[in-house]
Amino acid sequence: MNISSEAVEHLRELLEQDNKYIRVGVKNRGCSGLAYHLEYVDQPGKLDEVVEQEGVKVLIDSKALFSIIGSEMDWQEDKLSARFVFKNPNITEQCGCGESFSVS
Repeated sequence: MNISSEAVEHLRELLEQDNKYIRVGVKNRGCSGLAYHLEYVDQPGKLDEVVEQEGVKVLIDSKALFSIIGSEMDWQEDKLSARFVFKNPNITEQCGCGESFSVS
């Protein structure tokens, strides 16, 4: 997984405030099957994959690896929201609202 410069900057701010890790995973949810899930954890799990970019470390849940391999994590802001977004080349189907997806 790649992390955009904007996402690295925001992750750095979040991780400086709280001395924890951020784990990226997927959960069964939504009309297309999977949705991204981010959570703070105290330490990496035994099977977590560590992605480090520009000194920022993000954990990838081992159960999500095949769903998000080759993705880019980005940070997006507009007048109504600010959030992490994922550009995933593996998506075969996505719901209309963009909250959930499926991969083959």
